[in-house]
Amino acid sequence: MRSIYNQRFAMQKMAQKNFLDTDFVYGYADHMGKSNARSDGMERVADNLYRYVPTGGYYGIFRSHGKLVKKSLKSTHLPEAKRLLRDELDKRDRVDARAGKMTLSALCKDYLDGLSQSPKTIAQKRQIADRIEAEWPHPSRAECQIRDVKPADVSKWLASYDFGVSSYNAHLWFIRGVFDHAIANHRLAENPAAKVKAKKRAKPIRRTPSFEQFQNIVQSVRQQPLNARSEASADFIEFMGLAGVGNAEIRNLKWADIDFETGSITVFRQKTRSGYVIPIFPQLRPLLEKIKGDRVPHPDEGVFSIHDAKKALAAACERLEYPHFDHRSLRRMFVTRALQRGVDVKTVSSWQGHKDGGRLILATYSHVIDSHSAKMAELLSIDEEE
Repeated sequence: MRSIYNQRFAMQKMAQKNFLDTDFVYGYADHMGKSNARSDGMERVADNLYRYVPTGGYYGIFRSHGKLVKKSLKSTHLPEAKRLLRDELDKRDRVDARAGKMTLSALCKDYLDGLSQSPKTIAQKRQIADRIEAEWPHPSRAECQIRDVKPADVSKWLASYDFGVSSYNAHLWFIRGVFDHAIANHRLAENPAAKVKAKKRAKPIRRTPSFEQFQNIVQSVRQQPLNARSEASADFIEFMGLAGVGNAEIRNLKWADIDFETGSITVFRQKTRSGYVIPIFPQLRPLLEKIKGDRVPHPDEGVFSIHDAKKALAAACERLEYPHFDHRSLRRMFVTRALQRGVDVKTVSSWQGHKDGGRLILATYSHVIDSHSAKMAELLSIDEEE
C-alpha cells in the first residue's frame, strides 16, 4: 500500500513539473490502487470532475492557461455538477490567454474610457484609479498582470485605508467594476473582487414630522417679514410636503409640466434620470393656483424662483424647537401619511417615481404598514354591523 502512495505522490510531482493534465495523473495512480479516493478526500468521478467525500460536494480540477485550478461547483447533484463544469470550462476557453497579461493599470484606464457618467462621478472614479496606480499591494504596483490578482490582494488594498463605510464601498464597487469589465471582454474568467464583502451602513435615525408639525413649519416660514424670500421658501416647503417630491425634482419644475385640465404634473426624477407623472392632489391644487395667480406664465418659466429652502426650514425647526427636519423628511411625511390614510403601496410607489412595484416602499415603511394593518384589523369583529 505504501508503494502505491509513493507512486501516486511521484506522479503528482511529475504533473506539476511537466504541466500534465491532473486527471491523467490521478487516474493512472488510482488505477494502481483499489479506490478512486485521493488522500485529500477527493474522489475522481469523471474527467476534471471530483467529489469531496466528507461533504458530497463536487469540484472541478483542471488546468487553465497553464495554471492548476480547483473550483467548487457548489452542487452535490452529479448531473448538475457536470453541467456546471462544462459551463466553467467553456467560459475559460473563451478567455484570451494573451489578454490576461494586460496590466491592472491598463485595465483601469480601459474601464474608465468606456464609462458614460456625470463628470463628477468620472472624476471620483479617476481618483480611485490613481490610488490603485500608486498604492496597489504588489511589488510592481498596478503594473502587475491582471491574471495574477488574487482576492487577498483586493482585501489587502482596501484594508490599507482608514475608510468610512461609504468610501470603502465606493472603492470596492470600482475595483469590482474594473474586473467585471475584464470578464465581459474575455480577459478574465473570474472576478477576484466578487467575494469581497461590502460594509453595511449603520441604520440612520430618519426623523419624520407629523402633518401638524409640517403645517406649523410652513406657517413659521411665512411669518418672517424681514426675510425677502420667506413667501417663496414657504411655497417651496409646502409643495414638497403636499406633493411628495424631492428638492432636485422641484428645482427643475416648469409651468409646462403642470396640466390643470388633466390634473397631472410631469416630474423628472434626477436620481434615475427618468420622468413620471403624479396627480395634482386636492391638497396641492390651491397652492399651485395661488402661485400661478391670474397671469399666464410662459411654459418654460420655472414654477419656483428658488432652488432650495434648507436655511428657511432649519431656522423654522429651531424657532419651533423641533428636531432638525430636512427636505427628505418632508417626502417621508408624505409617504407615511398616504399609507396611514389607506393608499395602497403600489400607488404610493408610482407617485415616488419607483418602478419596482412597491418593494422599496414595503422595505422602508414596513413599520407604518404594520401599524396601519393592526388598526384596520380592529374593524373585523363578530359584532353585527349597525
